[in-house]
Amino acid sequence: MAELLSDDQLDLILPKLPGWCPQDAALVRTVELPSFSHAIMVVNRVAEIAENDNHHPDIDIRYKTLTFRLSTHHKGGITALDVSLAEEIDGVLDAMS
Repeated sequence: MAELLSDDQLDLILPKLPGWCPQDAALVRTVELPSFSHAIMVVNRVAEIAENDNHHPDIDIRYKTLTFRLSTHHKGGITALDVSLAEEIDGVLDAMS
């Protein structure tokens, strides 16, 4: 079972996750895509990954701006599951840019 990451662990991980920042016991990243349809394609791909991983982000969609919020709710904060999903989301964003 995934355990909460300490502040020291997060300090080591965050430089490897550009654009992500800790906020209220979650990893958060906001991105702007070229269009609404592009944003929805990203959301759909992230949804496929989340279903496969059985670990689901909160996603706020505002036209072509997406905000991802990752937290392991049953643990009450950030775990390795969230870091892994952040890396996968970054991969989707890189591939679809």
